[in-house]
Amino acid sequence: MSGIFRFKQFEVDQTGCAMKINTDGVLLGALAHADHPKAIVDVGTGTGVIALMLAQRFADATIDAVEIDGQAAQTAAVNFAGSPFAERLTAYPLAFDEFFEQYHDKKFDLIVSNPPFYINSLSSPKKERQIAKHADKGFFEALIKNVSEHLNQDGIFCTILPPDTAELVHKLAREKGLSVIKQTNVLSYKGMEPHREVLFLSSMRTNAGNQEFVIYNEPQVYSKEYRETLKDFFTIF
Repeated sequence: MSGIFRFKQFEVDQTGCAMKINTDGVLLGALAHADHPKAIVDVGTGTGVIALMLAQRFADATIDAVEIDGQAAQTAAVNFAGSPFAERLTAYPLAFDEFFEQYHDKKFDLIVSNPPFYINSLSSPKKERQIAKHADKGFFEALIKNVSEHLNQDGIFCTILPPDTAELVHKLAREKGLSVIKQTNVLSYKGMEPHREVLFLSSMRTNAGNQEFVIYNEPQVYSKEYRETLKDFFTIF
């Protein structure tokens, strides 16, 4: 089936879903980290690929996957049920603010989010305007507020964003007492400007600084670090 994306330990059916598996998502799923997380929430899970990757990586973790699109949430639930990690994964067909309001007592060791409206951020100007309507400042204000209220004391929020949006998130995070404890700048090729930033936010004050992550050595040739990072997931590595 053309809609099935096969990983080494699970499959993702993305038939009919607007948010297809993409580089942003798999990088976040592979790079997001907290020390021995037991409780994780994936905000905007789409088909559930990030939640599934985290379930594979963190065998002791229970993962909540929140998705406002009802069809996508149902697809994620089916993907979870067919995986080896089914008992640790739950899909919630809710907006993230509704989820956090309903489960206001929940605290998490790791919160992840790959905003789906950034997948095609280099598309046509008309498309960019459509995307911008779903990525206004208010969205991120609400997201960071909820993150700050639902992280455990040493918990980490991890997200992947274009640099200009990441700058806004830096500011909003500081206002809520969160610091960037690590930042990974993602480049297509060595020497280029980063097109994505993977941010690690926490109330902890330690700072591991900035790192670079290069995807390609040359066109259609993945870098060693990309292959090493995804080798536990992709069948091609």
